[in-house]
Amino acid sequence: MPQDLPQLSPQDALVAIMIAVSASDEHIRTSELVKIQSTVNHLPIFSDYVLERLHKISELVFELFEEEDGLDALFGLIREGLPPHLNETAYAMACDVAAADGFLGEEELRLLEEIRYELDVDRLHAAAIERGARARHMVV
Repeated sequence: MPQDLPQLSPQDALVAIMIAVSASDEHIRTSELVKIQSTVNHLPIFSDYVLERLHKISELVFELFEEEDGLDALFGLIREGLPPHLNETAYAMACDVAAADGFLGEEELRLLEEIRYELDVDRLHAAAIERGARARHMVV
């Protein structure tokens, strides 16, 4: 496991969740990267975020994914850095990234379930967030 894991800011934690969802199926698609970049560029929560942090947080997520208990370590960092009032925001961003390519594979679905559990997102709220992500990413 990477030595001296950094403390994540709330924005770093949100980025880490989005990167994790994108990388969960081992196929990081352009549409997912565009969704992450767009989210960071346009949402007010990222208004003072230093974009160079994206690369560092991506590397951290990839390193942790290579470790046996890396996902647990990642969730620990996320829980430490993310204020509880942003848990649903994090889940919404995760769902948007997962839906960006129009396909939800088993790995992404399992990770979304784990995110719901780790961030204690209510099932009813999660269903509404998932439905919203689906509606935003529909195609003709």
